[in-house]
Amino acid sequence: MQNKVNGNTDGIKNILLDRIATIYDLRMLQYEFASYELLSLMSEFTQIIGREISVYISRDGRVVDVSIGDSSTVSMPSMRLVRNEDRLCGVRCIHTHPNGDGRLSGVDLGTLRSMRLDSMVAIGVIDGKPNNLYAAYLGELSDDERQVLIYGPMSPKKLPQQALLDEINASDDRFRSTTKDVTQAEPERAILVGIENNEGYDTLSELAELAKTAGANVVGKIIQKRKVIDNATYIGSGKAEELSLKASELEADLIIFDDELNAIQLRNLEDASGCRVIDRTTLILDIFASRAQSREGKLQVELAQIKYMQTRLTGKGIALSRQGGGIGARGVGEKKLEIDRRRMKRRIYELEQEIAEIEKQRGLRRERREKNPIPLVALVGYTNAGKSTLLNTISNSDVLAEDKLFATLDPVVRQVTLKNGTNVLFSDTVGFINKLPHDLVQAFRSTLDEVEKADLILHVVDCSSSYYDSQMRVVEDVLTSLEAIDTPRIDVYNKVDKENAHPLQRGNFAFISAKNGTGIEELLDKVEVMLNSARTKVELLVPYSKYDVISLIRNYGQIISEKHESDGTKIEAFLDESSMWKIKKLLEK
Repeated sequence: MQNKVNGNTDGIKNILLDRIATIYDLRMLQYEFASYELLSLMSEFTQIIGREISVYISRDGRVVDVSIGDSSTVSMPSMRLVRNEDRLCGVRCIHTHPNGDGRLSGVDLGTLRSMRLDSMVAIGVIDGKPNNLYAAYLGELSDDERQVLIYGPMSPKKLPQQALLDEINASDDRFRSTTKDVTQAEPERAILVGIENNEGYDTLSELAELAKTAGANVVGKIIQKRKVIDNATYIGSGKAEELSLKASELEADLIIFDDELNAIQLRNLEDASGCRVIDRTTLILDIFASRAQSREGKLQVELAQIKYMQTRLTGKGIALSRQGGGIGARGVGEKKLEIDRRRMKRRIYELEQEIAEIEKQRGLRRERREKNPIPLVALVGYTNAGKSTLLNTISNSDVLAEDKLFATLDPVVRQVTLKNGTNVLFSDTVGFINKLPHDLVQAFRSTLDEVEKADLILHVVDCSSSYYDSQMRVVEDVLTSLEAIDTPRIDVYNKVDKENAHPLQRGNFAFISAKNGTGIEELLDKVEVMLNSARTKVELLVPYSKYDVISLIRNYGQIISEKHESDGTKIEAFLDESSMWKIKKLLEK
């Protein structure tokens, strides 16, 4: 109904609401921006109820909405009366400030930008009368930020009515001329939200890096001090309301929480903020979906996404109502999220079957490789620690290495011959991260087999990070879950060339800079020593009549070189003591 008063009407008697609804009967004349009668009525009712009142006025002078807020804010519904998207929305908003100060707040200006209002006006109310008035308009576009022009303070009795109306046309022209020049979609504006913890680790800064990797522009952060998580909104209703105002002020498109949210929390937070809401796990899955290159990687990510979102479909109100996509909608995508649970279960089954077939093929390749056992060295570490850069430096290869989280996902194996002739396979694995999604670990379990099967692990650490000791614990926890924590390991402290590097010295360690090559030779020497610590280099002459012994040598150890001579094949190999005894016994027969 046109004459309905919207917003927070709780506690206000119907007779008073009917009086407030009479504002709808007012109409601005052709030359009027806001009549004194309108401003007076709004101020009078603000004094009576002690709450803000907002009014939307169309360009033809009609009052198209009246809403009530609380003592400091008012919810302004989204409204567009002009169809063209490269124009302003066609309504101006006039609202009261019960504290007497008509200056526009950050929330007011953020709402002006996000809703593309013709103008945003605030009236300071004192003793039920309009005291002063400020009006804001959208200005020029500068450095991807829409400037704001503010006029005031002005006397409500002596408003420059025609000049204020003319400024709407000027603002519309400015907006239209710059909007048409925009050819690329702007990155989503994200607010990050987290709970203060005792981990001694700034996880919100890491979340900001994740958001940046996903393509978002972080415009704000909120940290809540709270011992008990709120079941309804995670951060509590009061903080959720504050978050809504912050989102409006900063023109946020997206809110990212640092922990997993359940379906109810997602729905309630989206309803409260009017923005899409995702959690850390959804963000990480989104990054994996955008970066997976191999068929197996894409299948694994899709499987993890569907499993994670199975129980959260009811919380995706805003996300499913939007067709524009965005962060959190890649990979599985919004259309696939709308399929029912029965079809999701079917898709999970199909994905598991496809992945199982790929695992079978990898198993056959591993069996062939194990027939001539070349030692396997797995590079593990926190994401962006420099594993891919190290692999490139060691093997002179060109694996993608960027200063971003999860730059590479698919496993890469390179064979390298060390100084003393030892052939080694170096495997680069997916990076780990704090709060790594459980479904993702399970999905990438087969890929992480390289870590479980490794003869030696190089734990690459970014020792320039202020939190690298916490990052090391995260990696060690994952190694424990993979039952690889007891595998021989070298802690490789990377980025020692940076000024803020501060490596520890414990156990087997090496200091390197994978980028400029510092310490690489010493690291490879340690790798060779550790791989061959239980083996002895031997020279054997295998008569041609006992050529099958060479196959045993390949099975038991590693052949360095073969040279065919007149009386047999001269072999250089690494063998452990028991294998060497068996081979020599066979040769003596």
